[in-house]
Amino acid sequence: MTDFVRLLAFSLLPTALLSAAPAFASDAPIEVAVDRASIIKAPAGTSTVIIGNPLIADATSQKAGVLVITGKSFGSTNIMLLDGAGTVLSDTTVNVRRAADNTVVVQRGAKRESFACNPRCEPVLSLGDSADSFSATAGQITTRNGMSAGSPTPEPVTSR
Repeated sequence: MTDFVRLLAFSLLPTALLSAAPAFASDAPIEVAVDRASIIKAPAGTSTVIIGNPLIADATSQKAGVLVITGKSFGSTNIMLLDGAGTVLSDTTVNVRRAADNTVVVQRGAKRESFACNPRCEPVLSLGDSADSFSATAGQITTRNGMSAGSPTPEPVTSR
């Protein structure tokens, strides 16, 4: 191996290591999509994790100071990390946005429905969909999950 190749390899090593590591908790905003997760590394000594609005985001503590931030609904909140004495180690904004994926939104007048298309389009639960569409999809998911868990099949709903 030539000296140039060794120098190049050693100069690129820190960049490769840093890009593979999870983001460190800092004052830079955390960006996460609804129903997706992002990983941050808590500062050493973190003993308490506080989410400003748990309806928008959630945090789950893992081993070695890793925190999993999950987007629950659209909006902004904050995550505060405290040490054992209650000192604030970090206070970071969490922005939850729509995922950039294969979701197709169909607008019929005031009613909205969302579909995941990959390649066939199937209905999905999405915040902002009309109540009828959301309820119908949620009901089907709940029934299916109950059936797979061994719950009795509910009676079909019929109109009178």
